[in-house]
Amino acid sequence: MSYIVNNRIHVNPGFEDTFEARFRARAGEIDKQPGFVAMRVLRPQGNQAPYVVETEWESQAAFRAWVGSDDFKRAHANPLPAEATAEGGGIEQFEVVEGTVAWGRAGSQGS
Repeated sequence: MSYIVNNRIHVNPGFEDTFEARFRARAGEIDKQPGFVAMRVLRPQGNQAPYVVETEWESQAAFRAWVGSDDFKRAHANPLPAEATAEGGGIEQFEVVEGTVAWGRAGSQGS
């Protein structure tokens, strides 16, 4: 079973480009981690909705190992200024019980 971690982050107006650029600059770093499956940075489409940074791992142990890694420390060493984000949000962790993937689409697995 997979393990999903969502980090909900309320980004204040005017800081959206800076927030997104931080992830683009590190694209490809997290996928070197053992047990990493996928990451998505989701831009909100409604008022007051937070960004969601979704990562998928092979297991909770793989996620925890990444949190303890030097890569995690580098990724979080230079945070956005305090005025860039608002209160709220936070980390949510899930174990996947069931899922499906559309067959025949780009990125899907099948024969």
